[in-house]
Amino acid sequence: MIQKSGIMFLLLMAVVFTAGAVDLDREGRDPAYVESIVKRSQKIVDKLELTDTVAAREVTTIIANRYFKLNDIYETRDTKVKLAKETLTGDAKQEAVKAAEAEKDAALYRTHFAFPADLSLYLDAKQIDAVKDGMTYGVVMVTYKATVDMIPTLKEEEKAQIMAWLVEAREFAMDAENSNKKHAAFGKYKGRINNYLSKRGYDLVKERKAWYERIKARGGKI
Repeated sequence: MIQKSGIMFLLLMAVVFTAGAVDLDREGRDPAYVESIVKRSQKIVDKLELTDTVAAREVTTIIANRYFKLNDIYETRDTKVKLAKETLTGDAKQEAVKAAEAEKDAALYRTHFAFPADLSLYLDAKQIDAVKDGMTYGVVMVTYKATVDMIPTLKEEEKAQIMAWLVEAREFAMDAENSNKKHAAFGKYKGRINNYLSKRGYDLVKERKAWYERIKARGGKI
């Protein structure tokens, strides 16, 4: 019994040590850039209303480091593309550009799942989703609520499918290089949702017109 307790204590200490070992990846970065990213990350964490100040600090660092990693991945891509365009021509240039994009995609994929895994040391699943929403401007719920409000007759399975696609879109938007690309990621899935609803028999033009009228009737703005 004593031996088992000792093992559990060592395991607990290992988790605590690992969880507290998050360093801000500031080395070689412009201090002003680092400060702006930390502030952006802090705003996301503030909305979680964490009572544990140590956890809040560590989560802020994890988010900031993710932004740094994304920036590094895209800067590496940009550097390789620029070099290819300056030194190569024809098919060789096109192949080099494609290779740079492929390497970028591979790097994004390799690092994508480590981010929520790191957050899980401090946050539960709902809080991790809130972080993802914070990094993607809350588009998931804004779009979902608007769609449900626009078509009040949606069936439960249709609502579930819409939410599933929006959550999937969020995974791509999280890794996009700028706000336009993040919204483009959602735009692709919004098109898929519209096609799905049309095939289910909904007249989206008619539904949208009626929705606009309801918004105006309750004093809202379009």
